[in-house]
Amino acid sequence: MLYDVNLHIGYAYEVPASGAHHTLRLLPLSVEGRQRLIAGAITISPEPDERANFIDFFRHPASHAILRAPHERLDIRMQARVQVQGQPVQADFSPLLESLPQELAQTWSLEPESPHHYVSPSPRLTPVSAIADYARDVIRPSMTVRQIAEALCRQIHKDFKYDTDTTTVDTTPAEAFELKSGVCQDFSHVMILALRSLGIPAGYVSGFLRTIPPPGKERLEGADAMHAWVRIWCGKTVGWIELDPTNNIPAGTDHIVVAYGRDYADVAPVIGVLKSYGNHATSQAVDVIPIKP
Repeated sequence: MLYDVNLHIGYAYEVPASGAHHTLRLLPLSVEGRQRLIAGAITISPEPDERANFIDFFRHPASHAILRAPHERLDIRMQARVQVQGQPVQADFSPLLESLPQELAQTWSLEPESPHHYVSPSPRLTPVSAIADYARDVIRPSMTVRQIAEALCRQIHKDFKYDTDTTTVDTTPAEAFELKSGVCQDFSHVMILALRSLGIPAGYVSGFLRTIPPPGKERLEGADAMHAWVRIWCGKTVGWIELDPTNNIPAGTDHIVVAYGRDYADVAPVIGVLKSYGNHATSQAVDVIPIKP
C-alpha cells in the first residue's frame, strides 16, 4: 500500500512562551521488509532559531528545535509518502515459554533490535503485580510465546473499554489497568508489562493507523490518528511480531510505523520544555490517504 500522510499538531498558549526546546519524532521509518519512507518533511512555525536533525539510539530520525522569541502558538506539520508492505502469514515456530530464556541468553547482540532492551523495566514501565497476575491467569500450559502474545492481545481487547476521556498521556499502566479503560497508549503499556512479567521481550510502537469510513460514508479529513501498538520478540526463529491490542489484530498494511521503543518515553512525537505559565490548548489532525496505483 502507498500512502500520503499529513499530520498537524498545534499548541496555543494562554501566555506567550518566551523560549522553547522541542524534540520531534514524527517521520515514518524505513524498515526493511516492512515499509519504506519515499519522501518526508517536517515544518515548524514560527521558524526555529536553531534546528538539528539526528538519529537516536533506536535509529529514529529525530529533529531538535530551539525557539528563543516569544510566541503565542506553535504549529508542527509533517508530510510524508510511505509504502507499506503486506506481511506473509508465517507458521508459529516460536518456542514454549520455558524455552525462551535459553534463546534470549544465546542472543549476544546489544544493537537497538536486541530483545535484551525490552525485557526489563523502562522509563514509564515498572512492574505492576496486578498486571502480572492478570497475565498468569491468561496463559495455559504448552502455549508458545506467540500464542501467549495473541491470547493477551485478545483478552485486553475484550476486558478494556476504549475511552478517550478516562486517561491522559501521563496515566500510569497501574491506573489504566484498574480503570480497565483508556486509549491505545494504555492498552499497549498494559500488554507490554503483562508480557515482560512472563519474561517475554516486548516494546512500544508509535505510528499512524489508516481508518476506513462506514459503508456509504465519505472519509472525513483529519479523522485518522496517531496510534500505538506492541511488538513482541518470539524467539530467534520468528523474531519480532506486531500486535494491536486496541483492535485485536496483527499490525498490517494499515499500520505505519514511526518509531520503536521500550515505552512511550522513547517515542513521544513531541517532547521538550518551554518558558511560560498558564494553560495551553493542543490540537492534532492526521490524514492517512491511500494512493491508487
